[in-house]
Amino acid sequence: MFDIVARKTRTLSAHYLIAGTLLVLTLLSLVPASLVAAQGGKTEVLPVQKAAPAVVYIETPGSEAELRRQLRAKNGVVALSASTSVIRFSIAPTGSFGFIPSKLLGMALITRSPDLPLEQMPPTSNAYEIHKLADGSGLLVGFVEADLKSQLTPSQRPKNVRLGLYSNPSDKAPHIIAVPLIKLVVDRMPIRLDPKEPASAVLFEMDLQSTANRTSSQTGP
Repeated sequence: MFDIVARKTRTLSAHYLIAGTLLVLTLLSLVPASLVAAQGGKTEVLPVQKAAPAVVYIETPGSEAELRRQLRAKNGVVALSASTSVIRFSIAPTGSFGFIPSKLLGMALITRSPDLPLEQMPPTSNAYEIHKLADGSGLLVGFVEADLKSQLTPSQRPKNVRLGLYSNPSDKAPHIIAVPLIKLVVDRMPIRLDPKEPASAVLFEMDLQSTANRTSSQTGP
């Protein structure tokens, strides 16, 4: 008789313990996340869409090599691995830069392809440089005329700027710049300044929008 009572008592105690545990867990789930965070806890944050990067402009004069070095340092990018032959932008490491021939770049932007084939070294002297920033967004590097600076400053930029982006510097286009790929609209292929010279500098005309208006998968792995 006493054994039966003892067993029933133990069974009831176990039920009460389970019920009490479930009640505590339920109450904890109702505690506001902000209160947990305030007490030093961690909360899950849903990912948000990052804003497109701003135009990056280097004003100081210098050689092409020096200007590129300054811009890379400002954007926090380093060269792709030497073992890389051709790699897609989408799987290239963040904080890196590579190069793409002007023809392939033109075709990709005209067709609004979100992925670009990048090479570790310039395949030609008039190839364009692409930066993949730490947040996974992409910038197209080129050279512009001096009178465009006021239009490219974000606080002064109109809705749409027609931009001539040169692959290499010249007296006419001495300033290096990096423009967000996601804000570019292109309707024509780049052209060589000297049609008879394959290595001639290239001019690429495009529209720079004030807001991102292209669907893009330019993100890090």
